[in-house]
Amino acid sequence: MNHTLLSSPLQGFTDFKFRNAFHYFFGGIDTFYAPYIRLNGKMVIKNSYQRDLLLAHNTTLKVIPQIMTNDADEFLFVAKYIRELGYKELNWNLGCPYPMVTKRGMGSGLISDAAKIDSILKRVHNESDVLVSMKMRMGYENASEILETFPVLDKYPLKNIAIHARIGKQLYKGGTDLEAFQKCIDHTKHHLYYNGDITSVTAFKKLEERFPAINHWMIGRGLIADPFLPSMIKKQTTVYPKNRFDVFEEFHDRIYTEYDAALSGPTPIKMKMLGFWEYFSQSFQNPQKTYKKIKKASNARSYHIVVKEIFKEAKNF
Repeated sequence: MNHTLLSSPLQGFTDFKFRNAFHYFFGGIDTFYAPYIRLNGKMVIKNSYQRDLLLAHNTTLKVIPQIMTNDADEFLFVAKYIRELGYKELNWNLGCPYPMVTKRGMGSGLISDAAKIDSILKRVHNESDVLVSMKMRMGYENASEILETFPVLDKYPLKNIAIHARIGKQLYKGGTDLEAFQKCIDHTKHHLYYNGDITSVTAFKKLEERFPAINHWMIGRGLIADPFLPSMIKKQTTVYPKNRFDVFEEFHDRIYTEYDAALSGPTPIKMKMLGFWEYFSQSFQNPQKTYKKIKKASNARSYHIVVKEIFKEAKNF
């Protein structure tokens, strides 16, 4: 079976700088989802969102914008904006598990409110020609919440529903619930995408065997922790290229340079790269030791020295 691989949006990580560099150095991802647009009641598209979705910044890859909202007017406002840019599809995030979002009745905190989901989708489909897709968790409190939304979702011509096989209050802790995901397959007419813990080719193969009807797979944290993963899944191999860490180092240097130019001062770039290295470190022999070295780098000079040491050691291992 030919599999379509999608990059799950990760706020603070998968913006256009990362997406373009990833596509250039590693490939393997068919479609990237942009980090969500959130208006917070103000009908204004922030500059950072505008930059991220500019077609000039997304010329070599397929990108789908995403929205985080529980308000139909906001949804329609963003739909109009992205349609004017030339995008045809808007993904609705009902998957975010973080309390700052869920406590406001958004993300996975909205899944239990089928009536509100219905009212928003009704207006969007009546008042806009945007193609709607969904990204969801099983629920926030329990995995039955999503099942109760399916009768509502089945009323609308959604492109697909990407489901992260956890509940919101888990955050990213504990395992995925594959039995609950199977119930989703059994209870909706919509095309489902699978998301959750695709962290290796071996893990992917197990999921592929478990869910033979699924042909779209969304990779989130695993894509940053091991950037070669999507292309290796596509090539059906567990063997890394011989120049693995040369390519990884070039990729790192490119995103560092681009973020350093865009951010103001030493602290923002340090925090940005520290976030990436929480994931990058998983590709190295001793992740904790690797991350600790990065964390101890007190300035840009020491950071670059440590990074060169880490890659040199990896290449010689």
